[in-house]
Amino acid sequence: MNKSETKNIYQELGICEKVYQYGQQVEQTLKERFASIDAIAEYNQLKVVHAMQKHKVSEACMYASSGYGYNDLGRDTLEEVYATAFGAEAALVRPQIACGTHALGVALSGNLRPGDELLSPVGKPYDTLEEVIGIRPSRGSLAEYGITYRQVDLLEDGSFDYENIKKAINSRTKLVTIQRSKGYQTRPTLSVSQIGELIAFVKSVKPDVICMVDNCYGEFVETIEPCQVGADLMVGSLIKNPGGGLAPIGGYIAGREEYVENAAYRLTTPGLGKEVGATLGVNQSFYQGFFLSPTVTAAAVKGAVFAANIYEKLGYAVVPDGREDRHDIIQAVTLGSAEAVIAFCQGIQAAAPVDSYVAPEPWAMPGYDSDVIMAAGAFVQGSSIELSADAPIKPPYAVYFQGGLTWQHAKLGILMSLQKLVDAGIVNL
Repeated sequence: MNKSETKNIYQELGICEKVYQYGQQVEQTLKERFASIDAIAEYNQLKVVHAMQKHKVSEACMYASSGYGYNDLGRDTLEEVYATAFGAEAALVRPQIACGTHALGVALSGNLRPGDELLSPVGKPYDTLEEVIGIRPSRGSLAEYGITYRQVDLLEDGSFDYENIKKAINSRTKLVTIQRSKGYQTRPTLSVSQIGELIAFVKSVKPDVICMVDNCYGEFVETIEPCQVGADLMVGSLIKNPGGGLAPIGGYIAGREEYVENAAYRLTTPGLGKEVGATLGVNQSFYQGFFLSPTVTAAAVKGAVFAANIYEKLGYAVVPDGREDRHDIIQAVTLGSAEAVIAFCQGIQAAAPVDSYVAPEPWAMPGYDSDVIMAAGAFVQGSSIELSADAPIKPPYAVYFQGGLTWQHAKLGILMSLQKLVDAGIVNL
């Protein structure tokens, strides 16, 4: 196959000559960067295989359980695999966890009690956690159970405000929550090394505080994970990185055994904890997705780096920039208008294998304080390890791109987003 044949099929998909050539020029500058990303994937792939071999994953681990799910070999072994791969004592990996926000809510509710205080030393948490905490009133929030909340914003340069973090920690501070990724903000994502430094500082002030990391979008982007730098808990969603695009649902909580057990008692019921919870036939998808996760995550990181370079060269503000090291799979691009955000997301949708003919529009999505537009023509609904983009329709009108089960698909998505901006007259090449 020659290059002209590849260019022709791009044109059949709607990518014009100028957009295609611009993309090719940008890609040529990224060969060394992509080789570095592949090296990280290789290390993490071997780490996952080692964990699976250590815990003797067998064909029997793929079988389904029903009812109470007692003695589910596959479920229990998978949790050991996760714990080993993530450098944790224990893990809870369940299809009963509906999403990342649910996993975080379970971890918080399981380890906080009335009278305790929750502290975020990295500023405002992701929008959907505001109602979990009670920042925005909601039924069943932590605030309704007498758990208070305090936050310390990052400094203007994105660094930690150690002086005010120290002041904020008090006798009631029970748990510190650290959001690794940026959420709907244009702040830098935190590296695992930075998270370790923050945890060490917090524990120097109050050694018994529980440090929990919201690890969503961060798994396998680096060669180490938060539990390996002192995190007591790390939490994520299986329809993001660790599910590898195959997990149809689920979330995980990994860390110190005591705190994982506390979360399990909240997920199921006191006295039962991890002993119950049928897997209903998803074990094979969970195992195979975790096996594929390092290479799938690498594809998504390549897509993010490509997007940063594509849009940065056009004069748009991007976070991270085109040269920075990566600590999650998300790429923020500040487009400056609702029209541009909508065009970008419609381009991502147009590149999807599922529902490509649908034009996404902003809507009042549950858990958010403004209309949100989401592009996600995915095999698993809402799966953000698959090619996807989303944005709140409010200033500064930044869009957040992530995912791509393969680098080639991520590339198409970014080119299609640019094509829609060109078609709308917003970008001139």
